[in-house]
Amino acid sequence: MKMERLPPVKTSLQPSNHPYLTGAWTPLHEEVDATHLTVLEGAIPTDIDGVYVRNTENPVHQALGRYHPFDGDGMVHVISFKNGQADYRNRFVRTRGFEAEQEAGQSLWGGLMDGAGVSLRPGFGAHGGLKDTASTDVVVHGGRIVATFYQCGEAYWLDPETLEQGGVASWAPLDGVSAHAKVDEATGDLLFFNYSKHAPYMHYGVVDRTGKRVHYVPVPLPGPRLPHDMAFTANYSILNDLPVFWDEELLKRNVHAVREHRGMSSRFAVIPRFGNPEDIRWFEADPTYILHFLNAYEDGDEIVMDGYFQEKPTPRPLADAPAGYEHMMGFLDEHSFLSKLHRWRFNLKTGETREHHLDDRVLEFGMFNQRYAGKPYRYAYSTFTKPGWFLFKGFVKHDLETGQSWSLTLPEGQYASEAPFVPRINATDEDDGYLVSFIINEAAGTSECVLIDCKRFEDGPVVRIALPHKISSGTHSVWADREFIRNGVSVTGATA
Repeated sequence: MKMERLPPVKTSLQPSNHPYLTGAWTPLHEEVDATHLTVLEGAIPTDIDGVYVRNTENPVHQALGRYHPFDGDGMVHVISFKNGQADYRNRFVRTRGFEAEQEAGQSLWGGLMDGAGVSLRPGFGAHGGLKDTASTDVVVHGGRIVATFYQCGEAYWLDPETLEQGGVASWAPLDGVSAHAKVDEATGDLLFFNYSKHAPYMHYGVVDRTGKRVHYVPVPLPGPRLPHDMAFTANYSILNDLPVFWDEELLKRNVHAVREHRGMSSRFAVIPRFGNPEDIRWFEADPTYILHFLNAYEDGDEIVMDGYFQEKPTPRPLADAPAGYEHMMGFLDEHSFLSKLHRWRFNLKTGETREHHLDDRVLEFGMFNQRYAGKPYRYAYSTFTKPGWFLFKGFVKHDLETGQSWSLTLPEGQYASEAPFVPRINATDEDDGYLVSFIINEAAGTSECVLIDCKRFEDGPVVRIALPHKISSGTHSVWADREFIRNGVSVTGATA
């Protein structure tokens, strides 16, 4: 392996026993370029050609108040596969907030757990006076990485091969872009939404494969809401109005306290991809909160949508958490909010909603073959966690047609990253490919990348590749074939 370290960033972060600043969440401040990575076990497949991109929260400066892991500065990691070789690089996302704090040499904004008055500067690019860190999500669209923040930041561009930074996406509207924009590989369209504290409270938009915003319409809501994700089919987009959002009375005093509003149903807005507000059909469903959807597709008169239903969306503080972190860790524990793989069916003819769990295990952070996005699909891949720590301990593969499932658990002390599906070159069917994930080996103090053959799921990794440093845990990731990066559309995906 050959490695080049970039000049270090300024940091004022102090040692801490914070559960999200230690262990697998220990921040990484080093930026490197590394080529010809070392294979620890197995062989790198020659039948994949593309990049695995993962976003991470890595705080650079000491928090002004109480640190929450979602406050951390965005860092994008990319491992590139071609001809049986693997290269790696990582970069902080140079948001306006990151650059301002580098110049100041300290934090300038309070975080998610802080009240009003903590920040030293007015906020920009995110709600509630938070710093837009672009640390939540990543997609690849129009040949570029788009890094986004869950509370509607500005959306930042990076080159998927070099991680050269392009600044704020030219199509991003003034109300920002939420995490979890969706890319339809068959058309090259990027579908996005945002939300705000002023009417109409939500917008929905479409960006074409060239990076031009071609559609942007209001989705009127009764008041401020906190949607986190969306779904789409070949012809429709599905947005949501869920009964977990800021307390309206406290919000009048600029206090951002999240509450479950009992007695309210979940509502889902179904809008044609290029539809207008008058075209929206609203469907009611059981009350819940949904962090992440899987896929959606059309089935006759019905839209079928899969995602993760929270049985306890506002859980109690976690009893065995370190003192002072009980409330935060309760909200970050899948075993507290009990997220279950779930299916909704919306009948466009009758207006009826039907729904049920697909699995009673606690699961989240699902992935599937993106060539089937918006289309009928068969296979889904979820993660499961260590209770209380927001750390991925393994994966479950579901056959949604037969109901079968297979699981893979990592060795003790190892934690995974969200793992997208990687289709083989000239794949012959939907699960003909790999899961790819970064693994943090806490016991050894190292990190690696693994590929799991989805045809032999329970056999474990077919290759383990050493990374040049121990990375921090994080949230979202994406795989992009080079064909898709070059063309802005997947030729295979258009006919899958």
